[in-house]
Parts: sequence; structure tokens; C-alpha cells
Amino acid sequence: MASAHVDPVEVVDPKGSEVPLTLDEEAPKTLGLLDQGAFWANLGVSLLGFSGALLLLDPLGGRPLTFTGAVLAAVVGSLIGTVMVGLAAIPGTRTGRPAMMLLRGLFGARLSYVPTVLNIVQMLGWGAFELWVIARGAEAIFGTAVPYEAWVIVAGVVTITLTIRPLGALRLLRRYVTAGVVLSMVWLSVALAMKGPALAGGSWEAFAPAVDYVIALSVSWVPMAADIARHSRSSRAAFTGVVGGYTIAQVACLVLGIAALALVGNTEDRVWDPFVAAPLGGLFFGILVLREVDQSFANVYSTTMSIQNLAPRWDRRLVSTVIGVFTIGIALLADVNSYGAFLSVIGAVFVPMFAVLVVDYFLLGGASRWNTAGDAPSRWSMIVPWILGFVAFWIVTAPPEEMSWWDRAWVWVRETIGFVHQPWMSATLAAFLAAALATLLLHPLTRRRAQ
Repeated sequence: MASAHVDPVEVVDPKGSEVPLTLDEEAPKTLGLLDQGAFWANLGVSLLGFSGALLLLDPLGGRPLTFTGAVLAAVVGSLIGTVMVGLAAIPGTRTGRPAMMLLRGLFGARLSYVPTVLNIVQMLGWGAFELWVIARGAEAIFGTAVPYEAWVIVAGVVTITLTIRPLGALRLLRRYVTAGVVLSMVWLSVALAMKGPALAGGSWEAFAPAVDYVIALSVSWVPMAADIARHSRSSRAAFTGVVGGYTIAQVACLVLGIAALALVGNTEDRVWDPFVAAPLGGLFFGILVLREVDQSFANVYSTTMSIQNLAPRWDRRLVSTVIGVFTIGIALLADVNSYGAFLSVIGAVFVPMFAVLVVDYFLLGGASRWNTAGDAPSRWSMIVPWILGFVAFWIVTAPPEEMSWWDRAWVWVRETIGFVHQPWMSATLAAFLAAALATLLLHPLTRRRAQ
């Protein structure tokens, strides 16, 4: 039997190196712990995190957590989720391959195209959604004197510019933007605390669903973790940067969001008002709006890396420009709010998929035989635990009050097998554990077949 192709260890390139134009070239290793930590900390602070704090505080609707319970749920959920993201980043550092190209080692070259296409669709949607958020954030500061369309186009152009020199963009974020974000968060935290938001009351009933929600926020970045980590100088720097930077920033963002919501009677549409109304609030909230561009940058760049898995020799600069323009068009023409339900379905794909990757790579010796070549043979058996994890996710997910045909179908499945959802259950953890366990149990069979 022919030996598996194993990627060579990359050589650290000079500090000024940039991402190569194609996937046929070696990946430079220029990002240290501070670069990784600053980048992931910036991703952890999001305007959506402020309004999304309501789902952390009251995931069951009408039965809110205590403030202490919400903070603890934010910490626990962030740590669990970011550990998953950090583990997904390590193979990227070791092989120098982006996330979707890594999946050639898991499924084979041709089968990796399936999750690649799903990731492209997902990232396009999230990229457009981020442009929408930036435009709405700008309107919260400046009103409607400048039309929504203008803000979307400006944010889109900045996003495209950042993707042309991605490593330079990360260094720029670390040197300048991160300091502004930290200062803004501290200033706005003090300003909101001085207003004395009412944070008393609540119970611990919704603790588990709140943790599940925060895990979902974090693991949404799993499909792009290796896209950045492939340029890290070490696996330790990549993992620590993800877990440390993102956890601290996300917890701070969610807690600040809880305080802002308390000042507006938990009215989600008004969550940004306390920030803008604070002394110098327009300035510091404006910094956070500007920082949101790193979210759209990450999505467009990840889309580019995914497309290059399908066409490794395409120039990433041209791909990024086309994707950026297309993302602007989606944000201008589509109802991005209605895209959320579809994105949640797509997101359920990646937790079990990366559970399979983590088990196969770290526990079953995959690291020594990971084949990301263009002719990597198909591994059909790895699809089985992936699908089982996907099914577990939807079986354990609690049905919403207003159900779509998709939700009703899974209600029927639960009733058919006699499964009763419990408030403490986590769909994300169920998907990860089901896929991981299935991968371990199927390994003896797949190994025997390979021999």
C-alpha cells in the first residue's frame, strides 16, 4: 500500500512575509502569541454580542438568569467553545494548510468539497450580515443623514482592502485597533456602571441553555480557525491566542451587553442607546463599530481560503475582491435577518465535523498520516460519525415556539424514538460527543478495512 502524503514542516519566514497568492506555495509563519491573541480578542468583541446578551440572560423566554448565573454561563460556555476552536486551529499550524484544505485529510480531496461549499455559503451570509451590523451601528451614531447603502459600501471596500494583505491587517489590528477597543470597553463599562443598571433577580433554571448559547457563539469560528493559525509560529501560540483572547473579550462583551439591556428594560432594539448616550459615547462606540470590520474581513478571507481548496491556483487577491463585491451586493439587496435560520442549520454541520477531525487527528494517529494532497483518497467511513453528530444536534435541540417545517420534522423524530428534551441538555455538546464517540467506535472497523 502506498504511503500517505504527509505535509512537511514549514520554515518561519521573514517578518514582512504575506499570505501566498495560491495554495501551491508555502505558508509563512509570522504570527506570534500577541498577534493571535489580539486578533481573536477583537473577534470576541462584537456589536451583535451586546444585543445577543439577551439570549444569554433569558434563553428560555420569561425565566431570566441571575446576573451571577449569566456571568458564570458566559465564562463556562466561552471556555468550552474556544477550546474547540483552539483544537481546530492546531492542525493548521502544524501542516500550514487552511481549514477546508485540512478536510482533505479527514474525508479525502473530493469529499472535502462538500463541507467546503457549505462553508462558502455560510461565510458569505455572515460577511453580509456583518456589513449590515456595521451600517446599523453607524446609523446609531450619525442618524440617517448618510444612507444605509453608503455605509455598507464603505465597510465592504475596507473589508476587501484588508483581505489583500491579510497578515499585514492582523499586525495592524494588534498595534492600533486592539488598544482602542480595550480603551473603549473600559470607558463604556465605567459609564454604564455609574448609571446603576438593575441587575438583581432571576434564577438558575436557564443556566444550561445559556451555556449552550455561548458555546454556539464561540464554535461558529471553528470552520476558519486554521485559516489564521496556519501562519502561527507555534501550536501553543495559536491555541492560547484563541482561548485566552476570545474568552476574555467575549465574556466582557456579554457582561457589558447585560448592563446595557438592564438600562433599556431588556429591549433588544435599544441596546446600543446607552453606549451612544454615555459621555464621549459616540467616539468610543464608533471605535467598536469600526472594529467590526475585522469580523467581515475574517469571513471574506475564510471564504477565499475555502474557494482555493476547490481551485488552489487561483489568485487569492482576485478571489477576495470578487467575494467582497458579492458580499456587498447581498447586504444591499437581501433580507439578511431572514438568513439567520439557514445559518443556524449550516452551523450545526461544523461542530460534529470538527469533532471527527479532532478525534481522528489527535487520538487515532491522524497527525502522522494527514494527507492534504489534491489526490488524497476518499474516506467515506468518516461521513458516518459526522452525520450521527448532526442528527444528535437536532434531536437534542429544544424546538422554538414558532416552528418551521424543519423543526416539526425533528419533533416527529423525537416523538417516534421517545426522546424527551430536558432543560439541562446542550445540543452543541451532544453533537460533539456523539460524533467523537462514533469516530472512536468505528475506528477498529475502518482500520481493518484499510489493511
